[in-house]
Amino acid sequence: MNSTKQQLAQALFEQHAARTPFSTLRRAGEVLDAAAAYDVQDELVALLRKARNADIVGYKIGLTSTAMQTMCGIDKPVFGRVLSDQVHAGGLRIDLNRYVHLGLEFEIAVKLGSDIVPDGKPLSTADIAACTEAICPALELVDDRHAQYSTLDAGSLIADNAWNAGVVLADWQPLPDEFTVRQARVFSQHPPAETGEVDYRHVLASVAWLAQELASRGLHLRAGEIVMTGSVVRTRFPVEGEVWHYEVDGLGTNGVNCA
Repeated sequence: MNSTKQQLAQALFEQHAARTPFSTLRRAGEVLDAAAAYDVQDELVALLRKARNADIVGYKIGLTSTAMQTMCGIDKPVFGRVLSDQVHAGGLRIDLNRYVHLGLEFEIAVKLGSDIVPDGKPLSTADIAACTEAICPALELVDDRHAQYSTLDAGSLIADNAWNAGVVLADWQPLPDEFTVRQARVFSQHPPAETGEVDYRHVLASVAWLAQELASRGLHLRAGEIVMTGSVVRTRFPVEGEVWHYEVDGLGTNGVNCA
């Protein structure tokens, strides 16, 4: 790799500041494996934290579908950091002009009540449930900056903090005792709604995967942190004037207003 990881992170930081379209590092001649890409993400997040006086408050998980993993040439999900200045309450009014190309992803957020340190051991759903303080329907804001998905690679996505541009959280609720599958609905003011399924076992398994990934980099999940566990339905790209609603049976509602 010709450029240093710090130089790549600085270039990404400047692209965000200039609101330039997303360009893969592979296209620019830089092919990053996952380990190197996470090193670049570390550097980029450090620059963002300093510029915005923000803290890391959690993580997002992306590329959770087999189709997206195949397209990006990777066999597992990826993660990015969530920063404190981009955590919003449900009902957020969004100014689309603040983003290059905003997408909405409809997910379940997990709030941790205690640290999760794998210590080299597999983590069960019961282990994660014991460390979970609360969950809620949540929207992730992703800014893909008009990326060309046909040429997207995992290293470029990882390095760019997996496109996280914030999260919108509903009221926190206790994790149900029964891990039954719940129905979710996503709709705007124009029908029909799209339905999906929320399986709490999959939600907890996503947190377990993240805990193991962080452990491989000498990190761990901490009490109070938020984990965005992946999309329940397809990503939506809102236009001005739309209002989007997200409901999960037994868990509550969330939404954003793009008026």
